[in-house]
Amino acid sequence: MKYENNRRKIWKYENYRICLWYEINRNASKSIIIRLYIMSLKSKYNPTESELEILQLLWKNGPSTVRFINEKQNEVKEVGYTTTLKIMQIMVEKGTLDVNKENRQHIYTPALDEDETKGKLLDGFLKKTFSGSAMKMVMQALGNHKPSKEELDEIKNLIKEIENKSKK
Repeated sequence: MKYENNRRKIWKYENYRICLWYEINRNASKSIIIRLYIMSLKSKYNPTESELEILQLLWKNGPSTVRFINEKQNEVKEVGYTTTLKIMQIMVEKGTLDVNKENRQHIYTPALDEDETKGKLLDGFLKKTFSGSAMKMVMQALGNHKPSKEELDEIKNLIKEIENKSKK
């Protein structure tokens, strides 16, 4: 079979992101074969450490090329260009990145909302590690790290805001 075309469409429905991949191929007899793949990308997505690093760079810097992301990664640790490229290609397949291929340089953008993704990751961490108790997590964090006066003031202000919201 000769590979001819590969396209992807994404729709949002409630808490689901539905990704539809379709490939159009021609076989030896010139018949057209269409394959459809439908994936539900509900909140089960758990990015790997490398994927999360790439997402954070894209959230911080906006749409970027693989070269730019790779250069930013190499400021912290050495990562090969082809490694970054492959991870980003996999992320496109998973529907977590979008790619604009109109120019010579492909431009990647995150398909996941930053706050939503971080919230889901934090909720999962909280459930798995602290049995869902935010208090246990905060106490552990404060026990492991001596907060500065400014941090303690921010924590106190946050507590006051939460108390005021619950009174309303």
